[in-house]
Amino acid sequence: MSYIFEAELRTDLGKGASRRLRREDKVPAIVYGADKEPVSITLDHNKVIEAQADEGFYTHILTLNIAGEKIEVLAKDMQRHPFKPKVTHIDFLRVDASHKLHTKVPLHFVGEELAAKKGGVVAHHASEVEISCLPKDLPEFVEVNVAGMEVGDTLHLTDLKLPRGVVSVELAKGEDHNQAVVSLNAPKGGASEEASEEAAAE
Repeated sequence: MSYIFEAELRTDLGKGASRRLRREDKVPAIVYGADKEPVSITLDHNKVIEAQADEGFYTHILTLNIAGEKIEVLAKDMQRHPFKPKVTHIDFLRVDASHKLHTKVPLHFVGEELAAKKGGVVAHHASEVEISCLPKDLPEFVEVNVAGMEVGDTLHLTDLKLPRGVVSVELAKGEDHNQAVVSLNAPKGGASEEASEEAAAE
């Protein structure tokens, strides 16, 4: 799925201007990075609300059409209204095809029903993984297959099958950063519970 947004340059800055834009159903945003000056823009709020409901909005490379120029970006930070279904501000990071990205992508766990049939309880220790890769290699998510796990097993970052060209930021720091991702624990009171807790703590 491609995400293309029409954006307008914003010259009227400040809190008052931002409040006025939000009343007009516009979202103030900023584009930064790639060794260029930050640019303030506005987006149509309805388009943003519709797009951000999809998980891919946070992991795909998005295209902003700003005054006729197409700019590729990642959504790095989004601020929301404390109780209304409104987005109040977005930070976008420019994407340079020749420079590696550092970003987080979600973990998608598969095979949980098969694992649970072995009498264990699936416990997630992470919901996303921090990766580094060139923009062209950016995955939408990383799949974690837990179907082959036995009670007491724990999968770590080293057990993840990352796509070609994608590396784990944590593992690049050294072996002691091999964090637990998911465990198949024994039910409460089970003999393997202690072992699985020890594995998760490693």
